[in-house]
Amino acid sequence: MNMTFFDELKERGLIYQSTDEAAIQEKLNKESVKLYIGFDPTADSLHVGSLVPILMLRRFQLAGHTPVALVGGGTGMIGDPSFKDSERQLNTEDTVHAWTEALRVQLSSFIDFEDEKVPAMIVNNYDWLGKVSLLEFLRDVGKNFTINYMMSKESVKRRIETGISYTEFAYQILQGYDFLKLYQEHGIQFQAGGSDQWGNITAGTELIRKETGESAFAFTLPLITTSDGKKFGKSEGNAIWLDAKKTSPYEFYQYWLNQTDEDAVRYLKIFTFMSLEEIAEVEEEFLKDKGTRLAQKRLAEEVTTIVHGKKALEKAIEISAIFFGGGDLKDVPADILRNKFENDKNVATYEVGTDEDRNIVELLVASKISPSKRQAREDVANGAIYINGVRQDDLAYVLNDEDKIDGSFTIIRRGKKKNFLIKYV
Repeated sequence: MNMTFFDELKERGLIYQSTDEAAIQEKLNKESVKLYIGFDPTADSLHVGSLVPILMLRRFQLAGHTPVALVGGGTGMIGDPSFKDSERQLNTEDTVHAWTEALRVQLSSFIDFEDEKVPAMIVNNYDWLGKVSLLEFLRDVGKNFTINYMMSKESVKRRIETGISYTEFAYQILQGYDFLKLYQEHGIQFQAGGSDQWGNITAGTELIRKETGESAFAFTLPLITTSDGKKFGKSEGNAIWLDAKKTSPYEFYQYWLNQTDEDAVRYLKIFTFMSLEEIAEVEEEFLKDKGTRLAQKRLAEEVTTIVHGKKALEKAIEISAIFFGGGDLKDVPADILRNKFENDKNVATYEVGTDEDRNIVELLVASKISPSKRQAREDVANGAIYINGVRQDDLAYVLNDEDKIDGSFTIIRRGKKKNFLIKYV
């Protein structure tokens, strides 16, 4: 028996809740449907935490369904109570509009708007929420929601004791209204979102039922965590962005490459388009010798290609080879070098005058890399000193402008692993 599309999504660990699984299965098996997922503009880029819903849209398109990305230019002005346990900082209208456009462009790289059979759609809920009047909204939409119903939502109950503004309390009605508008104007019957969106999503299916007498369908995606229970998508407290200007393809590649053995295969199912059969083959080989890190390598390659493209992946691998296998660091973009070494607590930083050309022995002593001239000479003569990744064993060598990356710093390595950052001031 062949696995259905929805069954495969479950097998990949991508389904958490659904409104009516039997009806969803029947719909997906018999016809081409339209699925929408919303993305509120809380920054000028999405991060890896948004990859699961983004890729879900693409999965639906590959299965012959129409993906619809909703960018919340309207709801982004309000703030969702499921976002965190306190009120969200509200941004200016201009800021939200700018972020909305940035997300629209970013999402366009994941779903295909030129597909001959099922071209993707992108919509902005500001187009209708920005026009509706308060009285009209209360009369036509608000009448469908009781306070008891709204307070029963987990995202609201969690906030009742600490306090929740009417602004965020009403968010579920706005999201429900989005679903109704998309159902009426575009025939969209499916909505998906994160598991924390369940209350908002079912507000929409309920509103459609009350207003039209018809059924709409929904499911949620699980909250992805690491094997030790931590929230997925952060690296040392920093978000991993999808925008290459905020997180470089090299850093992005390394993030996936550094996933644990326990998570790597599971993430292949969640974050790639590899078939389950191919993933099973990778898992079998990986379990024979985890030291090969085969699962992590395939994961890093697949996801980096999806987000940044093949050329960016090749460059990331090239940079990785330089960092970990040896090579000229001047071939690595300066911003990547600066970010890597400035943020590494194990890398000592020393400042020297920008106009000073220094003999290598003098520089090693002045920057305290070597404790004495004698030790410095031994280090150089023994081939233990590397300037920007290239061994330098000439005692008479004088560092010059060519050794200054971006005209502002030099990386010196002593031995195999000890790095030092020399800044010119």
